[in-house]
Parts: sequence; structure tokens; C-alpha cells
Amino acid sequence: MRPKPSHEDGQRRLAVLIDADNAQASVIEGLLAEVAKYGLASVKRIYGDFTSQQLGQWKKVLLKHSISPVQQFAYTVGKNATDSSLIIDAMDLMYTGRFDGMCLVTSDSDFTRLAQRLREEGLTVYGFGERKTPDAFVQACDKFVYTEVLRADEAASTPAKPAQKTAKKAAAKTAQGQGKPEVVQAPPVPAPKPAGPLPLPLELIRQAIEEASDDEGWAHLGTMGSYLNKVRPDFDPRLYGQKKLSDLLRQHPRHFKVEERGTAATGGKALYVRALD
Repeated sequence: MRPKPSHEDGQRRLAVLIDADNAQASVIEGLLAEVAKYGLASVKRIYGDFTSQQLGQWKKVLLKHSISPVQQFAYTVGKNATDSSLIIDAMDLMYTGRFDGMCLVTSDSDFTRLAQRLREEGLTVYGFGERKTPDAFVQACDKFVYTEVLRADEAASTPAKPAQKTAKKAAAKTAQGQGKPEVVQAPPVPAPKPAGPLPLPLELIRQAIEEASDDEGWAHLGTMGSYLNKVRPDFDPRLYGQKKLSDLLRQHPRHFKVEERGTAATGGKALYVRALD
């Protein structure tokens, strides 16, 4: 295993590698904001055949977010050369020894072995993909975030835009005989709506509390949350309708009790949780 890199500013260095064929451009704002929680994105690259119309939305956001496109032509029909290019770059970046972790943005299970290899070398692997992502790739990551929750966060924080009136104006001009009717462009295809909250995984949460609890059944919330992410890398309170784990548990007072306690060592406060049934 390679030695851990040392950075003067104390920030973790991350490489963000995006599989354009298996990721949506509509989540880029929320995705980069999520990456910033884990460290500094020193490298941001996206892989795909940008001569194709399917990647048109990606081309519009690359410059704004300083993402370097890696052009990969489709040499053979039915073969994905993009995967190979991303994997080669990931291994090259790993061997530089400059990075603490990598963010793999894809819903493709073909990257499962890559994630495993990066972790074997001591890097933290953060996966980002849609809910359709195969569980093999999800479990191969240290942390996995479903992009649907990122799209939901972005929609909640962005005010609704007023409806466009281009079509109405064009119709009015035609009716008044003011020249030829204007050509109205078709509106952009809206991003798919995020799926609703998932049912609460009671047994998984109870197991985490039991593993982290003391003799009286109380578990430190941070320790319990860490165990949850180790068992299920894709565990995320946002999947169940809340942004924080503490809020999620408080939402179910029938099953869990959350208590705030002062800590003598630091003078601060900490949260503890206990299962009620």
C-alpha cells in the first residue's frame, strides 16, 4: 500500500472522473457540491464521444465547471472504449501518489474492479450513480451517493422560473398580421423527477445502534452513522426524506429516542440514540 499523501493546507485531494455515457449533466451542480464535502477536486475529467448528439448537454457545462473532456471515439459498434480510457487514467492518477481519494461518477458495474483496486491501494472511493446502479459497484465503494438526491437538493434550493411566453407572443403577432410567425424552439427536455422517499430500513438502523451502544443501549450518533456507512455505502438520510441522520431518527419517535448530552472533555454537546423496540 502506498504512503498517504501530505498536503500543507490539510485538505484531501480528490480526482473526479465522470463516465459521460452513464451520468446526467443535470446533476453536475449538486454533484460538485457533494464532492466538496469530502475534499478538494484537484482533477475533474469527463470521458465520452463528444461528437455524438447524446452528450450535447454535457458540452454546455464543461467550461462553466472547469471539467476537462477526454474525447474517446467509438471505434467499434457495441464496444465501450470510454470505460477503458477512464480506467487507464484512474490507475495513472493512483500511481502518482498525490490523491487521497477518487470520485467515480457512473452507474456502470464495469467499474467495480477499478473501485476495489483503488481501495486496495489505500484510496477512498466515492461513487455517484443513479438508483439503477448494480449493487456490486455500490458495495465496492467506501461511500456511494445516488444522484437522484442531488437533483432533489438542487431543485429545492433553486427558485422556480417564470413560464416562457415566446409561443404566445408568436401567436399574437400572427393574429395581428405582423409578418411571418416566429419559429418557436422546442423547450428543453426536463430532467427526470427524483423518486420519492424510500421506506425506513428499521432493521439496519437497529443493528447499527446495537453495534455502537453501551450497556444501557445508548449509541453515539457519529459512531452509529459510521457503522451504517461501512455496512451500506449507499446509506443516505436524504433517501428517506431528511438531510441529517438525527432528523431522520427524530422523525420516528416510536422507534428511536435521540438525546443531547454535554461532554465534559470538550465542553460541547453530542447526540446519542437508543432503539425503543
